Amino acid sequence: MGLGRATAITFAREGAHVVCADVSAESAERTAEMIRAEGHRAESVRLDVTDEQQVKSVIDTAVRTHGRVDVLHNNVGIAAAGGVTDLAVADWAKGLELNLTGAFLSMRHAIPHMVAAGGGSIINISSAAAAGWSGVPYAAYYAGKAGLEHLSRTTAVEFATRGVRVNVVQPGLIKTPMVARSAGIADAYSDGDVEAMWAKRDAQTPMGHMGEAWDVANASLFLASDRAKYISGAVLPVDGALTASFVSPS
Repeated sequence: MGLGRATAITFAREGAHVVCADVSAESAERTAEMIRAEGHRAESVRLDVTDEQQVKSVIDTAVRTHGRVDVLHNNVGIAAAGGVTDLAVADWAKGLELNLTGAFLSMRHAIPHMVAAGGGSIINISSAAAAGWSGVPYAAYYAGKAGLEHLSRTTAVEFATRGVRVNVVQPGLIKTPMVARSAGIADAYSDGDVEAMWAKRDAQTPMGHMGEAWDVANASLFLASDRAKYISGAVLPVDGALTASFVSPS
């Protein structure tokens, strides 16, 4: 299961009315169906996070329908493989647009509603790749996620007196369908052998195994909750001690 779907389900189980937004309308609706099948509340919408008018429309509609937006969870992470000498400039721009600008646009249009309602919580999903080399040349992904973390910290300070908390969850090596589908990652690890890639990623993690989407979802739930009411501007690694080990995967 992917990080976004697991988080949406986790939030719904705790009583949230979830608006599932995805560039794939089918995927968004499938997540909403899974939530409703458990007796919880959810709806779906197609959203391209790089389209400012779409972002504004989705957020404004959620506020008109439900009265407020308490939590914004930005979970977008993909980019073409390539380092600074071989990544196409268009792929560089697209990677930054998806991994950084999308969250900027979502925060830009959600924060005024949160301030008007007395506060809210924003959780941006980054990556251990923001902290260093991950073993695969992904220049746009590294830069986008590192930028997302700093944008989150500075936004947390900017709105600290207005009730809006902004935090980052920094996943390490997580076993998700997106990683399995990424030919670039599998090729870089193991000449396209997905099972061999899983084994290598397990071995790279100090705890000896990759994390699950639910690990990231539970961290996001904590940061969204009142139990984290004095936490803002933080980056929370969910990585089995990967970034703490100071060992770059190879």
